[in-house]
Amino acid sequence: MKNIRFKVIVNLALLFGITSVWAQDIPSNTITKSVSKYDYHDAFAPFFYTKNGTSTRSASGQPGPGYWQNRADYQLTAKLDEQKNEITGSGVITYTNNSPDKMNFVWMNLDQNLFQADSRGNAVVPISGSRNGAQGQIFDGGHKIKAVKIVTSSNGKTTEVAAKYVISDTRMQVFLPQGLNAKGGVVKIKIDFSFIAPFEGSDRMGVLETKNGKIFTIAQWYPRMCVYDDVRGWNTNPYLGASEFYLEYGDLEVNITAPANHIVVCSGELVNPTEVYSSEEQKRLAQAKLSDKTVLIRTADEVNALAKSPSLATKTWHYKIKNARDLSWASSAAFILDGAKINLPSGKKSLALSVYPVESDGNAAWGRSTEYTKTSIENYSKRWFEYPYPVATNVAGNEGGMEYPGIVFCGWESKGASLWGVTDHEFGHIWFPMIVGSNERLFAWMDEGFNTFINSLSSHDFNNNGEYKEDKADLHKDAEQYTNPALETMMSSPDNMKEANIGTLCYSKPGAGLVMLREHILGPERFDLALRTYVERWAFKHPTPDDFFRTIENVAGEDLSWFWRGWFQYNWRLDQGINSIKYIKNDPAKGIIINIENFEKMPMPIVLDVKTKSGKVTRVKLPVEIWQKNVDWSFKHNSTEPIESIILDPDHVFPDVNEANNVWTAEKGKVDEDLILDGFLGTFTTDKAPLKFNITEKNGALNVEIVGYPKFNLTPIGKNKFESKRAGLQIEFNEAKSGFEMILGDGRKMSFTKQ
Repeated sequence: MKNIRFKVIVNLALLFGITSVWAQDIPSNTITKSVSKYDYHDAFAPFFYTKNGTSTRSASGQPGPGYWQNRADYQLTAKLDEQKNEITGSGVITYTNNSPDKMNFVWMNLDQNLFQADSRGNAVVPISGSRNGAQGQIFDGGHKIKAVKIVTSSNGKTTEVAAKYVISDTRMQVFLPQGLNAKGGVVKIKIDFSFIAPFEGSDRMGVLETKNGKIFTIAQWYPRMCVYDDVRGWNTNPYLGASEFYLEYGDLEVNITAPANHIVVCSGELVNPTEVYSSEEQKRLAQAKLSDKTVLIRTADEVNALAKSPSLATKTWHYKIKNARDLSWASSAAFILDGAKINLPSGKKSLALSVYPVESDGNAAWGRSTEYTKTSIENYSKRWFEYPYPVATNVAGNEGGMEYPGIVFCGWESKGASLWGVTDHEFGHIWFPMIVGSNERLFAWMDEGFNTFINSLSSHDFNNNGEYKEDKADLHKDAEQYTNPALETMMSSPDNMKEANIGTLCYSKPGAGLVMLREHILGPERFDLALRTYVERWAFKHPTPDDFFRTIENVAGEDLSWFWRGWFQYNWRLDQGINSIKYIKNDPAKGIIINIENFEKMPMPIVLDVKTKSGKVTRVKLPVEIWQKNVDWSFKHNSTEPIESIILDPDHVFPDVNEANNVWTAEKGKVDEDLILDGFLGTFTTDKAPLKFNITEKNGALNVEIVGYPKFNLTPIGKNKFESKRAGLQIEFNEAKSGFEMILGDGRKMSFTKQ
């Protein structure tokens, strides 16, 4: 933009020795309104992103050409001692270092160590109790590491050499005598271990007593590799209970030995069904794979009969899962088993299975679990990304709800809408974070919040018939909960939040934010394409928050820094209100001027319903850009009759903390007088300088034109008094409006007369 200098100023300077500039702000006698907390410089500040794109992570939000990711493949065994609640196991981990860095050691997660009496996780459980940790159980918890060995092969001969290792709380550092080369180096680590399964394992695993035996839901059970990435190197945050997991991808295979009357379900596909199922169960399983309706594979009567005839015999169940970040399983003699076919968009089929005790049976409860599982998986596959695993298993356990690749644990007492909700939620986690492998230890909103959001769409689709129909969210009611100044920010780790705040900050607030973004900022078409792109880009990879933000912006074509900043990065509040209204020239037939203001830190688009005296309602939408350089905003609405009411955010889709200023009514509201400008119009000159002011009315304001120079507007600041901050002057008309005085910055005046 050109730096324009006006002869007007030169002339005035010659006459009065004034050195003011055109853009000088002049003190005015404007009536002061309530102070707004809104600062558009903060809301729309540039440089939201603190890092430029790199070879590993593009500025557009996708993996860069140099993106790398390490890999962990597992060969596992587990043996369940039902009497002692003990799992004895071994794991051979094939770890591939694709990073550019040579490694002399690796880090592993020993999550069972949370249940040691002296663990950090136990130390931070408050006296009042918590859902985390062992929940008061006193037992010999934690991983018992019996051996750690480096496995090498040469000329067909395998050698195992004991490795030095150090255990620190829920982490184990294993030292590599030969080191591990960069860009493709491979090491095999064999670990023998055992542990006692806790009854309530931080609400993520457990042991449930039923009349037909114990239900074991087993997770975080084998030593797992920590993630080494391009963001932090080794991610070794301890497992404290609240924050979840961050894991590498690979192929996993396990042999699980359990009592012969047990059913064992696991992540992935059962390799040896003929060895573990009866001929009748095999027949029913085959029927289930072809049926859209639920097929019983082991019935309640059969469970009752088997529970009465326990034996010391065992069976070994062999499972595999490919390209997954974890493997979990469940085992019990109490399991009813049923299943049905899952239809995937590509034409492929998967299998929905449910296992539950007789106490959970019935069509009002777990008898519909497989239906819910099938519905959920099919919906998410259609909307976002095809389900990648051959089986999806829902397990009734003593957890509130917990997710793992291909298998979830849900509360055994759940039924009806509650069972649908928890099933849909836990299977939604297959997409976030099992497919899109974000760092749950640090950013819970990237799995729980995303999942809460997609759950809202899934539930809407499922409940079209109104079976479990939910009321629409009212963000005015939720505003205090979501934006309470006492809350931590969503970008905080769950370990860095009050436990009571986790539900809000990790689940509902990010979920509500994505609904706003989809429904009211971007629109469903743009948002859905952007989110699908994000899932496709980062499937089986490790995105950061910036990768998500950048992808949405680049695919949708929108700078959303104001939204990320207010809702995710900070805990800003929203309060938009109606300041005033006035009829143009005091005539309702000529339209109305509405003034709105942003009173808090967060901007949002504007939605207004304007209702006229005849009952006609017109919806007005204004983009968020009105707040880019304004604290308040006036606009014209082309009504032709008196206004009955104006409602700001009538559907309560934005988290406005103050409803008191959202409604104007003719009954209670004030109508401001419009200033009739006719008398101020004309051409004005002075004998003090060769200046001619041509004043006209344009868009309801006085417009000043001086031949050969830029036009500027005058804003009323009192009776017969106007100012232009751009021009750096004020104008005060006499009572007859036959002339005015131009008031300069130092208070000196110059008189003008109407021609």
